[in-house]
Amino acid sequence: MKELELKYGCNPNQKPARVFMANGEDLPLTVLSGRPGYINLLDALNSWQLVRELKRAAGLPAAASFKHVSPTSAAVGRPLPENLKRACFVDDIKGLDASPLACAYARARGTDRLCSFGDFIALSDVCDETTARLIKREVSDGVIAPGYSPEALELLKQKKEGAYCVLQIDENYTPEPLERKQVFGVTFEQKRNDITLDKTALQNIVTKNKLLPESAALDLTVALITLKYTQSNSVCFAYDGQAIGVGAGQQSRIHCTRLAGTKADTWFLRQSPRVLSLPFIPKLKRADRDNVIDGYINQNEEDVCADGIWQKYFTEKPAPFTKEEQRGYLSNIAGVSLGSDAFFPFSDSIERAHASGVSFVVEPGGSLRDDAVIECADKYGMVMVFNGIRLFHH
Repeated sequence: MKELELKYGCNPNQKPARVFMANGEDLPLTVLSGRPGYINLLDALNSWQLVRELKRAAGLPAAASFKHVSPTSAAVGRPLPENLKRACFVDDIKGLDASPLACAYARARGTDRLCSFGDFIALSDVCDETTARLIKREVSDGVIAPGYSPEALELLKQKKEGAYCVLQIDENYTPEPLERKQVFGVTFEQKRNDITLDKTALQNIVTKNKLLPESAALDLTVALITLKYTQSNSVCFAYDGQAIGVGAGQQSRIHCTRLAGTKADTWFLRQSPRVLSLPFIPKLKRADRDNVIDGYINQNEEDVCADGIWQKYFTEKPAPFTKEEQRGYLSNIAGVSLGSDAFFPFSDSIERAHASGVSFVVEPGGSLRDDAVIECADKYGMVMVFNGIRLFHH
């Protein structure tokens, strides 16, 4: 297939739309089910690169959940603790632990379920039946993988009455070294960002504390590879082999950190006994549970504990999760890793990171205020790496 006609571009008024290979060769992907859209393919091709690189760096199957050309999360296939299975709504899946790929997807989807609603999924390995069963019951636009088992493909083709987008990518495809795109009729050209990110990028530790365990090195690598495919400015919190908070597309570094840190806090709080024991009405849909949990934790648009409201969601009125109680729970969190796609110009991001249990940081360095940033990291006993690599992505 040398080109694929699309329903429309980014918006319905942007017609015609298509994807094709400028060199006349066949596209490196095959549509097995459904009809992908313009944004679907942007998500698919960015997310595939992420999971491919993450697998190479970690030596484990990887998965990513993408929305509007940025990851909500990415993860490698590590087993899930029981409380995390419950928080991710996968504790009922038999055989989950036997499929590292399913574990990776459960983590990626379960990190920020609110933002992953209607996501595009990338899998580094052939999709197995267990992973397909997880995908089948979530609200999602599509999936890209190097292959599918017959059982997995049959399950995925049933989704959306056959309209679910299933893409197969040629895992041996390597693009040309130069990439181009047009903006307002002007063609941009640059060398593709093919820099390798792994543990070798974590050698220059600039803080007094230089103890970087293997688990933290993995998490920092997860953060860096996630950032490589996140709209800049961006900051990523990572823990136990997964991105747990991504702050994307912000103009200020501190706003990236606040956004990502709040998401990381929410991820930890979802696993708290208070949230895991919420008495949901049995027939409440999964997406509604996600919205209610977010409201319960962050106390945003709707007071889900208020009289006249709680009855819509719970069998009995839950006690509010006060900010003081949340701070008490989060104060015990440590060992979180933080990556930034460019240097921290001020120490405010380190202060915010400390509030979310960050112990390890990687950033390029090169700010006029590096000394102040390092001093702040030393104040909290953090390990900080200057890797000298900027990862802007637009």
